[in-house]
Amino acid sequence: MPKTFAEKILGWFDQHGRKDLPWQQSQDAYRIWLSEIMLQQTQVATVIPYFERFTQTLPSVQDLADADEDAVMHLWSGLGYYSRARNLHKAAKLVVEEYNSDFPKSVEALEKLPGVGRSTAGAILSSAFDQRAPILDGNVKRVLARHFTIEGWPGKSAVLKQLWEKSEATTPNNRSRNYTQAIMDLGALLCTRSNPKCAECPVKTTCKAKKENRIVEFPGRKPKKAMPVKETKMLMLCDRQGRVLLEKRPPAGIWGGLWSFPEVKDGSDNKLSHQVVEEKPTFRHTFSHFHLDITPVLAKPSQNNTIAENSQQVWFDPNKPIKLGLAAPVSDLLKRYF
Repeated sequence: MPKTFAEKILGWFDQHGRKDLPWQQSQDAYRIWLSEIMLQQTQVATVIPYFERFTQTLPSVQDLADADEDAVMHLWSGLGYYSRARNLHKAAKLVVEEYNSDFPKSVEALEKLPGVGRSTAGAILSSAFDQRAPILDGNVKRVLARHFTIEGWPGKSAVLKQLWEKSEATTPNNRSRNYTQAIMDLGALLCTRSNPKCAECPVKTTCKAKKENRIVEFPGRKPKKAMPVKETKMLMLCDRQGRVLLEKRPPAGIWGGLWSFPEVKDGSDNKLSHQVVEEKPTFRHTFSHFHLDITPVLAKPSQNNTIAENSQQVWFDPNKPIKLGLAAPVSDLLKRYF
């Protein structure tokens, strides 16, 4: 009897799949959930050191729930997409308060946690509890779109619906934990976005895109739009002790909940009386949906102007740094100029 799609992939996984990733060393739902959130839109190699540092500092969901927000954001600093960290913190509190620190064991309940969608819920269920649960992360979308020649950009609901149907149909009833990792590994290691290793693929004989020599067409590309460019000036206000003023950003918007230099218009700000010392070269920071051109403005407080610390402002000593979640450009500027 011919092997199924899943059996072929599992056979390949047994020989070639990844089995030594840090979050694979236990079936702890907390560690698996954390890894899945970190891996959203982020490569494995980037995630590993963040995951190890995070779990060393906050080894349980109770520790995360009890942690100060600044401590959580500090651990996340540099990983990007900071709403993930804020949702992680909120979700930990819910798991502790509503589920007595035990992660729920259904897709529906897991999806109610902030930051957890259907695919992440499925990955947690299968990896932590070995329950059958289809997933559809970026790697799996690519494998299925190519194998079944599913036309169109996966961001469109009709295309996504087809992909979910294929994921549901191909997910086996046994070895759920291994299959989830296997199909993700297939996309990450062989069925890559560019230069896929089709000759090594365990399902190459049934892959429609390969048969039709159309691999590069799948998955369909997102329609391109010109990236808008925004501009801002960051006030690097430095006092006589060499400390710089940082402000906590609002929870919503870019760098939500992180600490940053105050943003000013035309190098001036009535709230922060100061004398401009020098404008530094403008540089570009790119987000997923726009470019931000940042001009750093080095300044010192005006005479007799004192700015007291409060919950939203702090005088930060670069030589004796406290643990704060810093926006990536702020961290870079501190290293460059202080």
